Amino acid sequence: MGHKSSPWEARKAALVLEDGTIFLGSGFGATGKVTGEVVFSTSMVGYPESLTDPSYHGQILTLTYPLIGNYGVPAYRCDRFGVPIFFESIGIKVTGLVIQELCLEPYHWASERTLDEWLRSEGIPGICGIDTRRLTKKLREKGVMLGILEVYEAGCEPDLDGLLGESRHIPDPNLRDLVREVTISEPIHYETGGRRRVVLVDCGVKAGIIRCLLKRGVEVIRVSYDFAADEIMEYGPDGVLISNGPGDPKRMAGEIFDATASLIGDGIPVMGICLGNQVISLALGGDTYKLKYGHRSQNQPAYDLETGRCYITTQNHGYATDPDSLKGTDLKVWFINANDRTVEGIRHRSGGSFAVQWHPEASPGPYDTEFLFDLFMEKIG
Repeated sequence: MGHKSSPWEARKAALVLEDGTIFLGSGFGATGKVTGEVVFSTSMVGYPESLTDPSYHGQILTLTYPLIGNYGVPAYRCDRFGVPIFFESIGIKVTGLVIQELCLEPYHWASERTLDEWLRSEGIPGICGIDTRRLTKKLREKGVMLGILEVYEAGCEPDLDGLLGESRHIPDPNLRDLVREVTISEPIHYETGGRRRVVLVDCGVKAGIIRCLLKRGVEVIRVSYDFAADEIMEYGPDGVLISNGPGDPKRMAGEIFDATASLIGDGIPVMGICLGNQVISLALGGDTYKLKYGHRSQNQPAYDLETGRCYITTQNHGYATDPDSLKGTDLKVWFINANDRTVEGIRHRSGGSFAVQWHPEASPGPYDTEFLFDLFMEKIG
């Protein structure tokens, strides 16, 4: 419940962006230097879920809410299926963490350690005490940037000249196939004894998606993202779900696009979530593009073009489907973002397959659109 962190040692830290902007603060978590794409999330709660979301792989995450760590970190407990209860995967997936104020004395019934202790144990550096409003404003105006985050040993001073030199040559993680780095290597079978079976294509799936499927009593076969259509069909699925995941969808192996097009063409109901929305779009002739600073929050408005209803949703993505590219395909835009009118959901004209750009499983955030899993259950019969 309530406890203090291990003895706090003052360490200096620096965040340097690719344009040469420097933020100096205090280090927490692990000592070391990392690079990545610096992004921000306006979420007020849910840092244990966010830090373990595989969609953040390759990114240095900035949390705009001013106080982080105040309810500590729970244990890595799993349910009877082996799915994490309090996290979205086992292990922190962000490359680094940027916050304004770090809480060293958390209080929560499930807390077993502090945020500082958690990051230290997993080798993830963090910086606190910087003006996150200034950083976020820069990223909104200029777009997300590459950056270097370094936490120094106690008593050491930042080498700003060296960091500035390195900042001109930061490797872009989005040039890699990040999904290959977070997908599973061998299939996992979650047995519920249900009569329906779903193959879950793991592009970096959040545990919340698995929990939402298992809660509905379906058998779930979780497979790697590069499974071919015939390999997926060997499991005899009633439907297929393509998960969330990190990075540029165009960097993914081509097998997933061929498999998706084949499955939908054969009438297999397919549901896509987040990256899965982009995969279905690309597989059926659409295109995707990089957003200026992405959608990362728990209050994004998704507007249903068919009903006129707007839902508040949890989102975490940096790429989107180009609506004009869907003209002449078998896909149509279903949802748009009420803020910037970007594509938030698509439907196949046959009615059997659909996808949304947000996270209906929430974890963290509002559960208003969890009914989409029920819609998927209706599609698979």
